[in-house]
Amino acid sequence: MANLKDIGLAAGLNILGAVLFLVAFAFLRLQPINDRVYFPKWYLKGARESPSHGGAFVRKFVNLDMRSYLKFLSWMPAALKMPEDELISHAGLDSAVYLRIYLVGLKIFSPIAILAFAVLVPVNWTNDTLKFSTLQHSNIDKLSISNIPVGSKRFIAHLTMAYVFTFWTCYVLLREYEIVAQMRLRFLASEKRRPDQFTVLVRNIPPDPDESIGELVEHFFLVNHPDHYLTHQVVYNANKLSKLVEEKTKMQNWLDYYQLKFERNASKRPTTKTGFLGCFGAKVDAIDYYKSEIERIENEEAEEREKIIKDSKSVVPAAFVSFRTRWGAAVCAQTQQTSNPTVWLTEWAPEPRDVYWDNLSIPFVSLTVRRLIVAVAFFFLNFFYVIPIAFVQSLANLEGIEKAVPFLKPLIEIPTIKSFIQGFLPGIALKIFLILLPSILMFMSKVEGLTSISSLERRAASKYYIFIFFNVFLASIITGSALEQLKTYIHQSANEIPRTVGEAIPMKATFFITYVMVDGWAGVAGEILRLKPLVIFHLKNFFLVKTEKDREEAMDPGSIGFDSSEPQIQLYFLLGLVYAAVTPFLLPFILVFFGFSYIIYRHQIINVYNQEYESAAAFWPSVHGRIITALIISQLLLLGLLSTKGAGQSTPVLLVLPVVTFYFHRYCKNRYEPTFVKCPLQEAMKKDTLERAREPGFDLKGYLMNAYVHPVFKGDDDDEKFSIADEPEAEQVLVATKRQSRRNTPVPSKYNGSDSPSLPEIVNDQRL
Repeated sequence: MANLKDIGLAAGLNILGAVLFLVAFAFLRLQPINDRVYFPKWYLKGARESPSHGGAFVRKFVNLDMRSYLKFLSWMPAALKMPEDELISHAGLDSAVYLRIYLVGLKIFSPIAILAFAVLVPVNWTNDTLKFSTLQHSNIDKLSISNIPVGSKRFIAHLTMAYVFTFWTCYVLLREYEIVAQMRLRFLASEKRRPDQFTVLVRNIPPDPDESIGELVEHFFLVNHPDHYLTHQVVYNANKLSKLVEEKTKMQNWLDYYQLKFERNASKRPTTKTGFLGCFGAKVDAIDYYKSEIERIENEEAEEREKIIKDSKSVVPAAFVSFRTRWGAAVCAQTQQTSNPTVWLTEWAPEPRDVYWDNLSIPFVSLTVRRLIVAVAFFFLNFFYVIPIAFVQSLANLEGIEKAVPFLKPLIEIPTIKSFIQGFLPGIALKIFLILLPSILMFMSKVEGLTSISSLERRAASKYYIFIFFNVFLASIITGSALEQLKTYIHQSANEIPRTVGEAIPMKATFFITYVMVDGWAGVAGEILRLKPLVIFHLKNFFLVKTEKDREEAMDPGSIGFDSSEPQIQLYFLLGLVYAAVTPFLLPFILVFFGFSYIIYRHQIINVYNQEYESAAAFWPSVHGRIITALIISQLLLLGLLSTKGAGQSTPVLLVLPVVTFYFHRYCKNRYEPTFVKCPLQEAMKKDTLERAREPGFDLKGYLMNAYVHPVFKGDDDDEKFSIADEPEAEQVLVATKRQSRRNTPVPSKYNGSDSPSLPEIVNDQRL
C-alpha cells in the first residue's frame, strides 16, 4: 500500500514529466519548421502564414531570436486572454462549452476542498483507531474516515458535510445548466444559415411497387407538407465506392512518395514488392506498379458509379428532405408523420460534415438487433476487463504479493524500487490497459447504426463512462481492498467482512491519487506536446509533400475527442465526490487536474483543434446527468460505509440525499433539456422572418440542392454547388403519378417530377 513517501516520489516523477513536456513544447512551438503542427487552426482559417525570416537558410527551420525564448511561457496567459464570446466565434459553441466542464470542476471542488480540510481532516486525524487495527494502512489513511472509531459521534461532521457538498454541487449544476442553455439559444439565434436548419432526415420509408424512393418522398411531402416542402435528396449505398476512393487516395500517396524519391535520385528507379505491406512478393518498379494500381481502381470506381446510378437497389429507404423555412422543418422533425409510428420516421438532419454516411445504408429494421448484440458484447467486455484491472491492483498491493511470492521480497523491499512500483507503476499500467478502449467502444457505437459523428461520440462516451465506473472505479476498489486485506478476510468470521470492507475502501484513495497524477498531470501535459502529430507531419512533409495543398493536408489538427476525453473528466468528478467526505486528501490532486487541463485545452482549442462538427452543445445534458450519477453514487457509498461503522442510525438521514438529488435532476431535465433536443417554433419563426426581410431574393433551393449529396459524388471542390436556374412559382396543378393509390398530386417540378435532381443528373453535371 502506498504511503506518503511513495506518493511524494510519484508526485515528483509526474511533476518532472509534466515540466519536461511543457519545456519541450515551449521550445518546439517557436521553431518555424513546427509552426503548422502547433498552430494548424490558424492555417486552416487562412489567418496565418509560414514564418519567413530573412538572412541565413537555417532561419527557415530554427528560430534564432533569443528574446523569444525568454517568453517561453507566454502561451499560458495568451490562452486565457480570449473572451468567451470571441472563443465561440473562433472555435464554436461545442468547444467553449466543453471547456466549461473543467470550470464546473473548479467551482464544485474548490469550496469543497477548503471545507473538507478545515472540518473533516482534523476530525479524522485526531483519532488513533487505525493504530490498533489489524488492517494494513499507511499514514495517509489516518486522514480518512477509516480512522474514526465504530459508533463515534464524530460521524455527525461527515453527515453535515455530505449535505453541504450535495447542495453546493446541485447549486453549481443548476447555474451551469441555465447558463449553457442560454448560450445555446443565443448561438442558434445568431448562427448563420446552415443546411441542417432546413433539413430533416427521413428513415424507414415504406416501399411502393409503383414508385421509386425519390418519387415516393416527393409525393408524400407535397401532400402532407404542401406549403413548406422544398426539395429532397435520396440516400445511396455508396459504401463500396467510398472504400475504392479511399484506397485510391492511399495508392496516390505511395505514388507521390516514390515519384518524389525518384526526383531526388534520378539515377535509380525505386522498387517495391507486391505482397503484404510491401515486404513480400515479386519486386517491381514502384512508380509503374502504383500507376497501374490507380488505373485499376479508377476502372472499378467508374463501374461502381454506373452501378449505383442505374441500380434502383442502391437507393436506401431514407432521404434528406429540405423545407422552405426553419419553422416547416421544425414541425416535421418533431411530429409523427403517419398513424403507423414505425414508418416515415423523421429527425433533425445532422449538419453535412457531421453525417456518418456508412450507417445510412443500414436497414432500419436491423438496428434493434444490432443494439442488442452490441449490448451483449459490451457486457462481456466489461466482465473480462476485470482481469487486467486485478493485475493493476496487484501492483499497488505488494505487501500481500510478498507473502505469496517470498523470493521477490528482497528486491521489492529496496526503498526506491518499492516507492516507484507502488506510487507510479499502477497508474501507468492502468492507463496502458485503457489505450485501446476508446477505439473499441467507437467501433461498437458504429455497429449500432447511429447516423452522425456527434451521436456516435456521445454514445461511445456513455459506454466509456459505464466501463470506467465498473472497471476502473468499482473493480479497483473491490479487487484492491481484497488483495490488501486478504489475510484479515481469511482469519475473521463472515459477519465481520462487511465492516472490514467498509474500513478498507477509503484506503484505496492512494491508488487513485497515483492515477490522477499519471493521467491528469503528466498525461495532460503530454497532450500539448503533440508528439505523434509532430512526427507524422514531418514524415509526410519529407516524403509526400509537393505543393502547399499537400502541406495543408499533411497537417493533423485533431479534435477534442469527446468520446474519450469527457468520460475521463467524469472519472475525476466521481472520485472527487466519492472521496470528499471519505478521504479529502485526494481533492487537491483533482483540483490541480481541473485547473491545469483548463489552461492546456483552452490553448489547444484556440490554436490546434479543428472540430469535425458543431452540435451547439447538445452533449451538455449527458454531462449534467453523469455528474448527478456520480453525486448519487457518492451518497450511497457513504451510506453503506457508515452502516459498517456502527452509525446505522444515520441511514434515514442520508437516504434523504439521493432522493432529493434525483428529484433535482428531474427538475433540471424537465426545465432545461428540451432546449437541447427540440427547436422552439417561436425562435424558428423569428429567424425565418428576419431572414426574409434581410434577403428577400435568396435562392434557398440552390443553396440546399446538393448539400446532402454523398461526398464521393461531389467534385474535388467541396464548395461547388449544383444549383438550378430560378423559376417563377407555378400554380398548384394536378399532375399524373405512377402510384395507383394516389393518382393526383399537386406539384410543380423540373427533375423527373421532383424538385430534387436525380443522382445521374448531378453526376452528369459534374462531368460537363
